[in-house]
Amino acid sequence: MDPGAQDVPSAPVKQLRDEPESVTTIKTEYSRHLYNVACLGDVEIWTRGDGNTMKLFSINRGSLLKSVTTKSGYISWDIAVTKSGDLVYTDNKDRTFDDQGNLLYSAGSRNRHITENKNLDICVTDNEAKAIVVVNRAGNLRFRYTGHTPAPKNKFFGPRGITTDSQSHILTADYYNDCVQIIDQDGQFLRYIECGLSSPLGPCTDKSDNLFLLVLFIGVFLDSPTEFTVDAKSVTPSGEGNVRAIVNNPSGTKNDTKVTNKGDGTYDVLYTPVEEGTIAMDVTYDNMAIPNSPFKVNAVPGCDASRVKAYGPGLQGGYTNQSQVFTIDIKGAGQGGLGLSIDGPSEVPINCKDNRDGTCTVEYMPSKPGDYDVSVKFADQEIPNSPFRVAVKNPVDAKKVKCYGPGIEPMGVKTGAPATFTVDTTEAGEAPLEVTCTDQRGRVQPAQLTPVAEGVVDATYYPVEEGPCKVDVKYANQHVPGSPFTTKVEPGVDASRVRLSGAGVQENIPASLPVNFLIDTREAGIADLEVLIKRPDGTYAHPHIVDNGDGTFTVSYVPDDLGTYEILIRFGGQVVPNTPLKVNAYPVGDASKCRITEGLENTTVPINKETVICVDASQAGEGKVTCRIRSPSGNDIDIDIVENPDGTFSLLFTPQMMGAYTINIKFGGQSVPGGEYDIQVLTNSDWEISAVSPEEYEKYLEDQVGATEDLISPDTVDAVHAGAPGAGLFQPVDIRIPVGPIFNFVSAYVVMPSGKKAYPKIQDNKDGTVTVRYQPTETGLHELFVKYNNDDIEGSPFKFHVDAVNSGHVTAYGPGLCHGIVNEPAEFTIVTKDAGAGGLSLAIEGPSKTEIKCVDNGDGTCTVSYIPTAPGEYNITVKFADNHISGSPFTAKISPTAGEPRRKAQIGRSSEVSLKVMEQDINNLTASIRSPSGREEPCLLKRLANGHLGISFTPREVGEHLVNVFRNGQHINGSPFKIIVGESELGNASKVRVAGQGLQNGMANEINEFMVDTRDAGYGGLSLSIEGPSKADIECLDNEDGSCRVTYKPTEPGNYIINIKFSDEHVPGSPFNVNVGGEPSSRMTERITRHREAADITHIGSQCELSLKIPVAFFARCAQYQEETQIQTTTGTSPFDMTASVTSPSGVTELCDIVSLDDNHYSIKFVPKEMGVHTVSVKHKDMHIPGSPFEFTVGPITGGGSHKVHAAGPGLEKGEINQPCEFNIYTREAGAGGLSIAVEGPSKAELDFDDRKDGSCGVKYVVTEPGEYLVSVKFNDEHIPESPFKVYITPSIGDARKLSVAALQQKGLQVGKPAAFVVNFNGAAKGKLRARVISPSGTEEEALIQEIDDGEYAVRFIPRENGVHNVFVTFDGCDIPDSPFRVLVGKVDADPGMVTASGDGLRTGQTGQTCKFVVNTCNAGAGALAVTVEGPSKVKLECKEVDEGYEFTYSPTAPGDYMIGIRYAGVNIAGSPFKAKIEGPGKPSGYHEQASVVVETVTKTSVMSKFSGLQKFQSDASRCTAEGMGLKKAFRGKQATFSVDTSQAGNNMMFVGMMGPKGPCEELCVKNQGGYVYKINYIVRERGDYMLVVKWGDQQIPGSPFCVHVD
Repeated sequence: MDPGAQDVPSAPVKQLRDEPESVTTIKTEYSRHLYNVACLGDVEIWTRGDGNTMKLFSINRGSLLKSVTTKSGYISWDIAVTKSGDLVYTDNKDRTFDDQGNLLYSAGSRNRHITENKNLDICVTDNEAKAIVVVNRAGNLRFRYTGHTPAPKNKFFGPRGITTDSQSHILTADYYNDCVQIIDQDGQFLRYIECGLSSPLGPCTDKSDNLFLLVLFIGVFLDSPTEFTVDAKSVTPSGEGNVRAIVNNPSGTKNDTKVTNKGDGTYDVLYTPVEEGTIAMDVTYDNMAIPNSPFKVNAVPGCDASRVKAYGPGLQGGYTNQSQVFTIDIKGAGQGGLGLSIDGPSEVPINCKDNRDGTCTVEYMPSKPGDYDVSVKFADQEIPNSPFRVAVKNPVDAKKVKCYGPGIEPMGVKTGAPATFTVDTTEAGEAPLEVTCTDQRGRVQPAQLTPVAEGVVDATYYPVEEGPCKVDVKYANQHVPGSPFTTKVEPGVDASRVRLSGAGVQENIPASLPVNFLIDTREAGIADLEVLIKRPDGTYAHPHIVDNGDGTFTVSYVPDDLGTYEILIRFGGQVVPNTPLKVNAYPVGDASKCRITEGLENTTVPINKETVICVDASQAGEGKVTCRIRSPSGNDIDIDIVENPDGTFSLLFTPQMMGAYTINIKFGGQSVPGGEYDIQVLTNSDWEISAVSPEEYEKYLEDQVGATEDLISPDTVDAVHAGAPGAGLFQPVDIRIPVGPIFNFVSAYVVMPSGKKAYPKIQDNKDGTVTVRYQPTETGLHELFVKYNNDDIEGSPFKFHVDAVNSGHVTAYGPGLCHGIVNEPAEFTIVTKDAGAGGLSLAIEGPSKTEIKCVDNGDGTCTVSYIPTAPGEYNITVKFADNHISGSPFTAKISPTAGEPRRKAQIGRSSEVSLKVMEQDINNLTASIRSPSGREEPCLLKRLANGHLGISFTPREVGEHLVNVFRNGQHINGSPFKIIVGESELGNASKVRVAGQGLQNGMANEINEFMVDTRDAGYGGLSLSIEGPSKADIECLDNEDGSCRVTYKPTEPGNYIINIKFSDEHVPGSPFNVNVGGEPSSRMTERITRHREAADITHIGSQCELSLKIPVAFFARCAQYQEETQIQTTTGTSPFDMTASVTSPSGVTELCDIVSLDDNHYSIKFVPKEMGVHTVSVKHKDMHIPGSPFEFTVGPITGGGSHKVHAAGPGLEKGEINQPCEFNIYTREAGAGGLSIAVEGPSKAELDFDDRKDGSCGVKYVVTEPGEYLVSVKFNDEHIPESPFKVYITPSIGDARKLSVAALQQKGLQVGKPAAFVVNFNGAAKGKLRARVISPSGTEEEALIQEIDDGEYAVRFIPRENGVHNVFVTFDGCDIPDSPFRVLVGKVDADPGMVTASGDGLRTGQTGQTCKFVVNTCNAGAGALAVTVEGPSKVKLECKEVDEGYEFTYSPTAPGDYMIGIRYAGVNIAGSPFKAKIEGPGKPSGYHEQASVVVETVTKTSVMSKFSGLQKFQSDASRCTAEGMGLKKAFRGKQATFSVDTSQAGNNMMFVGMMGPKGPCEELCVKNQGGYVYKINYIVRERGDYMLVVKWGDQQIPGSPFCVHVD
């Protein structure tokens, strides 16, 4: 039942009659026709016929009691009697709408019938759409019924009139099939009633469920072929008997008839009455009279056009110049002339053929496309549904395509310039168009197609090479006339028109200082620009070229050597006249006064490690430091030169290959003292040092410092950190520093202002960084020295200032004052408590521009964050009252980003053994294998080619193995089976052979490959991993012969390490060191990091709150009132669409309060009554929102971590450039930690972070380039579930943004029943509209799209299965707003929010022992339960049904963390995934193993579960405002109006009532205008004073009750 319908007491169930019985006959005396009847109780009946008068008759006496006339004076189209006994009718000059303004039935329908069901549903017949439309009392669509097949006459459904009975059944007269169809109140077909009447109309039932039908004329017409049907299915389903019918005329003569055996137990009888009067029809079956024979029929002269039927494909649609055919059936319609006419875009000849059986065949052939009106008249009267609207299209014919324009002319196309021509397909039908351009080398490029009119497009291509060019135009994959077109491409570039200007092309330029010049190509055409700058020594400099977007280019370069530079410029491959230019670089400054302060001592450096050289040029005068470093291959490597504010320069470079490098450092073009020297680059293995024990580390500290020095040990630091932050005299210092990929020996010490040394705690972050933790004991400037493998790391020493807490002065502390990492937030805190009045100012200067964010914490402190984008030293100035605070200016050393984590891929090779057992069904079998040592693990079952049962496993031990095969927990015959494993079958990594160029060197952004051959190595698992500067996705192609082909594609150049293991052992040569060259990718990464504090502990009786941001949705509803069209758009969601419930640990479910905070932002509130983990389910229109159900712990939160963080939202699925992409992150159950969000892709992302301070946060990002992006969400440096997320960002969707949908039924759809909605263009230009539907099983189906009006399209599809379907709607290939739309088909009662999981197996366990947990599905409905266990070993996962749900067991064989995912109906249950920590002996696999089980559950209920509470609303009626004349005065019989604005009053329901001198108001309508504004209309019939009551919820609004005076 629809929630809008009301529950009514059920009437006693009555059986339907198999045979009808005639009760009475009433003569209505209408001049031509009787159309409708409506029963008023058991003794009276209303009728509707010709004209505008409706009559009330007595059923028993047949006498006229009353007559009424329509208000408009026009004929009414239907009448009905309401439950209160009032007569209602439809008016031909009005239309019926729902409260959103949508038509309840198709426009133009003239046969509309309406009734009210017992459950207060409104039922309407829509003869134009051939459907019954049922809406609830609120006007919401419940279902559409379009007939049942097969129909008795095999004609289309023709509902003419509608009624209901005491069982709420819906009955309609099927005009074309001569029957009555009965459906239940939910639209399910029940049965037919074949009443023997021709073309029945206007059914009606009384209180005793007697059915009344009417026919336009009881009898037959003279000289008119007449037909009836004899149904003998109960005797002979296949039509084996003989039926004969004899006509007994009034004169006594007899005529035979034509009987046609249909072969299905029915017989059609055709005869022509020839005498006026009563005819007796004798019908026999095998010479025996059938029941009720002879039948009496009255034959009279005359005719009836309503009995004529027209049908056939020619009335449905067709193609030009093709014959369109339909049939006209005039049997039983009498004598009359048949008139045919066709009105459309062209004149159409009509051919009508008499079939001599009461039917005729009509044929016509339209010559032009468009809509044709086919009119069929009988005796000058339109037959039913005439005129018929027929859509005619052109057939697809590529020969009718026309192409013209300069782009296909023999001459005139220029290289690099757009070549455009027009393709006209208006006469060629609808088909795909393909246009390509092929140059003389055979290179093919597709043309850009731009629609310019309906059926007309402009095709544009860009020739890139001179010479002949071929243009192919294909329509429906066939060449159009003239295709392929041949044209000659001429030169399109004139380099002589290029102009140069600027200081960079003057005769003399200063060495070492950047210079630039302008290249103007605006008059030279469109082509590629090439700039070559040759140094005096013959090598080439790298100029920086910027396209200004207006045909000009700015070129900048640095002349780092003295002498003559040659500048050569080519445009379009042509040398620009007067180039190469020669410019002379002259010396500046005094290079002899420069000093190399750091770097000379490093004669050897490790590969892939950033190296820094510092040059002090503060005394050298004008000029810049330049540097060139020549690699072993003879090429110059990239160098970053950072000019520091103190006159020093930092030279940063990262060598990427081994060997000798030559360094040449200059100032002002002259060599600096000692600036020419060589360094040696070594492999990482030469720098590796074994890890040391804590005792060795302490000894190292003593050796370095001496036993007599005062030390602060790491243990002391831990003790200080264990206290509350800031509880001591000084704030603790934590600094995160990148040290390289291997943490072997990192040492650090702090030099205090007093000169003492302290040794901090060093923590390995497992990501190439360490955190140095230090508790100060003195005020003043400190220096932190950090060494890596006995060498100072870059940036060491780090300087930081310490001041006392609560000193009364402004102080600052935090890692961002001394150190940071590129592209990561650096933070510090400023304390202003007790410092008095004064202004606070901040400034950060350094190698890159930084954006400073300052957040007032409200406790006398503020948090400052900035994101540096380049490495180097940054000066941080903090002033209070225009004076530097203590320690200001601070110096922060920013380090480059640490390397990317390693990427892994695994494949395996197993032994396949036949058990020599024949098994037909292996789907319900499970198997495990036990090794000689007793280790048991699951194995794979399969059916072998010979039909035997086989297993696949990886042997690890020699000896006898036992294979257990179970069916439903019982051994099958022969189980356990014995298998002997020999020495040669064990995996031997030393026998694996690897080969390929991809193990020696490679190229970035290209596929590199190598081969792995394990054929002689026995059986074992093969694992691969690659680590280096970037991710490198690995793909393994199994050749199925024991070898495989491995490919990888890194995105950045550099040194990579490839590990290859077999049976958990390195193969010979592994790990491999591979040098990857090539150009770096253009992918950019933006990252933010926020610290998440542990959530406040909630208690029983306190209010708990969950804040959620719901994705914006758009709903467009079009309302047409007479000639005025209004479009109302509702953005976002409404609290009325939302439901939220919370389930306690004991299973009690209560509804939550839902409070609207702002735009689509809601607060879910509840008051817990128990301690423990609660489940919060939040639904939008009965479907869980992304991320729901949520876990909410009342009391202390335990077991946090990254697996407890969940992220969901559209921004993790798709997006659009320059548009905000949003998603939510729920961290409440994860505890305290660092939350990091990174967006990597073709362009830099602008990230915005909204901390809602309740354990949830919102993230918004905007990117400027389309493509695939990776969104990574980490908690404590670990990826959360499903991270990283792949997000495809589309280009701007353009006009697709204007499109909206209306009349989309999001639930209540039925399998096999058509569903439809409307897409409105809302002014968008013409484009290709496409819709596809993806079912729950993944099946994809195209939806049917049909234009119903200009800019308005109907989309139709038929769902094939129950569940949530995704409907994708695209416009010119781009998703329209909020696509895909989610619709619910059928009743899916599976609710993941009601599922819980419990048991020790979700948290802990021991290797070799069974771990157990239970999934409780009581009261969750039936659905698919999917459980996955992933961890260091393959587990044997089993399931069995228990009373409360399903019990799962698994047996891990290796220690480590196992992630257990539980999904119900495709949605994670609350708390999933769970992390189980397994301890004990065992060897982990080289990669994570996974086992999964899927169970189709049955519905379970529990008497312990209960539901309490009703939805609560937060509202304040006193903030409602009402206005309008209808609040004070009204007039009899005229509509009065007033409005109520509740936009400031919260969420609730509107109640309006009106009472007058003689009872309540006759008619009152409340309509939601949108924006929480209601419009109320009412009509009163009596004079006097009325009381008008208006309530918002259960409270009266200001002024209510109102007194209304009626004149």
